[in-house]
Amino acid sequence: MKKIYFTFLPPLAAIATCNAQQDMNFEPAGVGSAYTWNVFENDTNPALEFVANPSATGANTSATVAKYTTLITGNPWAGTETNHDNGMADFVLDAEHSTIKIMVYKSVISDVGIKLVTPSGAALPEIKISNTLINQWEELTFDFSSQIGWFAEPFDQIVVFPDFSPNPRTYGTITYFDNIVFGESDEPANLMEPMTAAPDPTMPQDQVISMFSGVYTNVPVDTWLTGWSSAGMSEVEIQGNPTKKYVNLSYAGVETVATQIDATEMDHFNLHVWSADFTQFRIKLVDFGANGVYDGPGVADDKEHELTFEAPAQNQWITYSIPLTDFTNLATRANMSQFIFSSNGTSTVYIDNVYFSKMATSGVNDIAASKAVVYPNPANTMLTVTAGQDIQQLAVYNTVGQQVLLSAPNSATTNLNVSQLQNGVYMLHITANRHTTTQKFIKQ
Repeated sequence: MKKIYFTFLPPLAAIATCNAQQDMNFEPAGVGSAYTWNVFENDTNPALEFVANPSATGANTSATVAKYTTLITGNPWAGTETNHDNGMADFVLDAEHSTIKIMVYKSVISDVGIKLVTPSGAALPEIKISNTLINQWEELTFDFSSQIGWFAEPFDQIVVFPDFSPNPRTYGTITYFDNIVFGESDEPANLMEPMTAAPDPTMPQDQVISMFSGVYTNVPVDTWLTGWSSAGMSEVEIQGNPTKKYVNLSYAGVETVATQIDATEMDHFNLHVWSADFTQFRIKLVDFGANGVYDGPGVADDKEHELTFEAPAQNQWITYSIPLTDFTNLATRANMSQFIFSSNGTSTVYIDNVYFSKMATSGVNDIAASKAVVYPNPANTMLTVTAGQDIQQLAVYNTVGQQVLLSAPNSATTNLNVSQLQNGVYMLHITANRHTTTQKFIKQ
């Protein structure tokens, strides 16, 4: 019989005590195999099967497991889901029930996705985690703590994407899964969080278009987590400073479609990033073109480009100040509408101070910075910098836009120790009298 929900719902605190859903083990007398499982986006949609364990040793000795056959003609997001009428019982996310574990046996390395859905069809994007083993059982843990409190309804449907492949799909495969466990959050106790807020930007407001910063006036942003994102997001305070926190970050879309940003006069894209566990960070900028619509009518005028930063430093704030010319395919910037931050799928990433900037044009107010002299160049150990007035800040960036040195000398002449830098080309941002100029130098 179809579950019926009335318009009156008790407070979340009241319903959070009734996490009725039992763990699924797919045994004949157990939980899961008697549910109705729908298969979708898999061409002819072969039914989910319950079969003998292909390897009843090691991590999983269960007798019966679920078998999902992914067709090469299926979509990358092909999957299976319990039926609302004959499926899982109500499940409420709370602090004690915010993770889901699943065991998988696969012959390929690819993402596994899980999504929870309410009786009315409300859902947040799936969380995806890749298996790391092939032809043996492996347990994956999905942390849904970022989705606590998003919906008043309980969840009564689980969606499993056994092989979330790149698009287009180029292979077929069989995935076995078993032992879906609804349990407590087990985020590693040693996963660090930033203890200090991101450093405040120092550029003046008239040289900035800010999307998110406590220093500047921000332009409107439609959303910091689109519906098609694969991540969770919340806003937290670090030393009283609002900061975006993304969890299980595979990719997160940010949109300014309603009020598109004209960054034609800007020359840098900036943000601060902190993570204890990412191994890669990617930034994509998308301009919707003159028609202001993605894939809109007429000439194809959308432009986009993604940059990848491998092995970023962990447990510290990274300052990215990226020349917009590095986004080589971003030929237009008058209708900036999408910004996509990506990482390795399981990472927690904090982001602050997202803004475009431009260097000041020469004039009375920025003459101190523009008169700066840097020597010797090339430099080996010490770099001397002089300016017309006291230098408030020196910031050194490598060729991929990462800040590698920061100094606040507050004097008109200063020496900067560059001996620890690797040999190569660097950009030195010199801020004096609250205006900034940039000079290139070579470390030998």
